[in-house]
Formats: sequence, C-alpha cells, structure tokens
Amino acid sequence: MDLNKTTQKAQEAILSAQESAQEVGHPQIEPEHLLVSLVEQPDGIVPGVIRKMDVDSRRVSDATAAVLDRLPKATGGAQPNVSPRLNEVWTRARFEAEQFKDDYVSTEHLFLAIASEPGTAPSAKLLAELDITRDRILEVLASIRGSQRVTDQNPEAKYEALERYGRDLTQLGREGKLDPVIGRD
Repeated sequence: MDLNKTTQKAQEAILSAQESAQEVGHPQIEPEHLLVSLVEQPDGIVPGVIRKMDVDSRRVSDATAAVLDRLPKATGGAQPNVSPRLNEVWTRARFEAEQFKDDYVSTEHLFLAIASEPGTAPSAKLLAELDITRDRILEVLASIRGSQRVTDQNPEAKYEALERYGRDLTQLGREGKLDPVIGRD
C-alpha cells in the first residue's frame, strides 16, 4: 500500500484501522477494520454519505464491530499485516480513483471499494443488508462532490462548503425560524 497518493483522511483511516487491529490482537488488518475507521471518522465524507442515505452510522459501526469480534486473535504484540482482502480493496480503491479521474485515493474510494467487494465478503454483505449499495453511494457522492475532483490531499474541506459555512435562509423561512421583519416596506 502506497500512502503517498492518498488523502489525509484516507491515511488517518488506514492508520486507525491498523491501530484498532493491533489493540484487539488481530493478526491481520481486514476491510472491516477500515470500514469502522471510515464510518467513525470525524469530519469525514463517509459518515455524511451514510447520513444522506438515512442510515444510522452507529448501526453500521456496531454491526461491523460484531463481525470483527468473531475474527481470530493472536498474542505476542506483533504488528498486524495487511490481509489479502484489504490489498484487493486497496487495488479496487485505486481503480475507483482512476474512474473519477482523481489524483489521490480518498475515503470515498475506499468506501466504494469495500461496498463492492465480491462474493460473501462480510463487510459488503453487511452494507448490502443495510441497503448501502455501490449505486446508492455513487448517487449520494454525486450530490456531495458534484463535478469536483480530488486534486490535493485535503479535498474533504471543499465538499459541501455552502452547507458547512452558510445558512439556507429560504429553508429557515419555510420552517418559521426567522424573526419577522418589522418597520420596513
């Protein structure tokens, strides 16, 4: 895994996955470790994608943690290795980045790669049960990213800038949350 061509959030998620695997004594870092890291990442794009799908990210995290609890554990304090499945996810994430014509692998590419794992992969199966499919993720990403490309290591700061730094006055007016205007024509 070459982390030089990943965004800062993707690097944080991968390192967090490694730390969580090491903490519980798993000998390999699996895609499920990465999925938990992505879903629980503060200010990450994946929790926003899940929220827009009307799925509770805590539910995804808890279900994935239950899958991780069933994995074998090893003692001895050795560093966990990257599993063959995680290598496949990494390769697929790089492919997703190329499809988007992005310069860096970002968290959304990793999430898409996990969701589109073939066969009976536990994380892909879990996401499918929660109705989080590759097509739905792409749909939500289109609304969040628009036509923006990942051209630097911190693209998440540019997504949804209006929602993050502004207020929708029309929506507030519809909800009756604006003070009335008095003394004007």
